[in-house]
Formats: sequence, C-alpha cells, structure tokens
Amino acid sequence: MSDNASKLKIFNIPNTLTCLNLLSGCVGIVLAFQGNLLWAAGMIWSGAIFDFFDGFTARLLKQFSPIGGELDSLADMVTFGVLPAVLYFQLLGQCELPEYVPYFAFIMAAFSALRLAKFNVDDRQTTSFIGLPTPANAIFASALPFMLAHNILGAENWLLNPYLLLGLNFAFSLLLTSEIPMFALKFKTYGWKGNELIYSFIILAAASIFILNVASVPFIILLYILISFVRAYRS
Repeated sequence: MSDNASKLKIFNIPNTLTCLNLLSGCVGIVLAFQGNLLWAAGMIWSGAIFDFFDGFTARLLKQFSPIGGELDSLADMVTFGVLPAVLYFQLLGQCELPEYVPYFAFIMAAFSALRLAKFNVDDRQTTSFIGLPTPANAIFASALPFMLAHNILGAENWLLNPYLLLGLNFAFSLLLTSEIPMFALKFKTYGWKGNELIYSFIILAAASIFILNVASVPFIILLYILISFVRAYRS
C-alpha cells in the first residue's frame, strides 16, 4: 500500500470528527480548571455530538479502519473520562474538605479507561453494552454545574454535599465496569416492532425534557440505567 493510500485511511471525515471530539475534551478540561464549569460541561455535549457523527459518517461513507476505532477510544477517554472527573474535582473543591479529598474524583477517569479498554476487547458489545457507556456517564456529570448555576430544584442547598458528590462519583465509576447489560440506541429497522424499548425510552426522555428542562438530563441517564437493570433482571 502506498504512503498516500495510508494517509487517506488516517485523514478522513470520521477521524476528523473524532479528533474534534478529542479537542472538545481538551478545551473542556482547561475551562474546568479555570473555574468555568458551565462551558466545560458544554464541551462534553460538543464532544458527544462529534462522537455521534463520527460513527454515523463512518457507516454512511463506509470509511471503517482499525485506527478509527482506536482513535475513538482515545478521544472518548479525554472527553468522557478525564473531563467529567475534573468537573467532580472542581465541585468537590467548593466543599469544605481536606485538600486531598477532591483528588478521589479521578477514580472516575481510571474506571473510564478500564471501561473503554474492556469495550475494545469484548465481543459481546457489538449490538448492546456491558456496563454504563462513558458518554452517558459524562452527560450525567455535565448536568451538575448547570443545575448548580441556575439553582435548579434548589441545587444550591444540596448539590455541594461532599458525601453526595463522592457517592455519585464512586457509584457511576462502578457502573462503568459493571456486568449489567445496557441497551444501545441503535436501529436495525425503524419500525415499532423490535424497537419498542428504544422508542419508549425516547418518548419518556422527550417528555422529561419538556417537563424538567435541564434537570431532565440526570433523570434521563438514571432512567436509562433503571430500564437496563430491569431488562437484565427479567431476562
């Protein structure tokens, strides 16, 4: 294979979108350490959009490559692994705690790395997930600064509780590497039959967004976890 052909495999549209996901995570980490948690949380959403469209364009253009898969995991590690851990670190830093305690937040980054490594070698996760996907975990974390900044559901009175923040961090870290089967929002066909679970979840998620606005984000992620757990328990 010529060098030009190799370059074409590396520099294509899906990989470019994956790199934009990675850059979103890098910018978000800097913003978080500068104390701009709202924009840092927004970078998680920016990365999630690029993460969705890199896979979409790869399927559309049939531009699959081993390097694309590896690059995707590396980008996800930054945007959906390190960045949410930094958000927790900064939120814990606003609590009255010994200086070393906020560093426990980075356990989430370590578990995210384990989750992504497990995904890369686990052939059971082709049509669904085993354990909580890193984007879902990061999106949950991204809602916390918004809830605090806008005092949604009175978040100023309860969110900056170190026991709550550490509990969420540890619980979601364990969910990342759990053996709980989680359904994927992937359609083989677009009819109702065979997609009842996905469509039901989408309808409930849309209704919660309409009713709860930003507060719906953690609710939707918790609903996703609950439905996946009940589905796994009943099967």
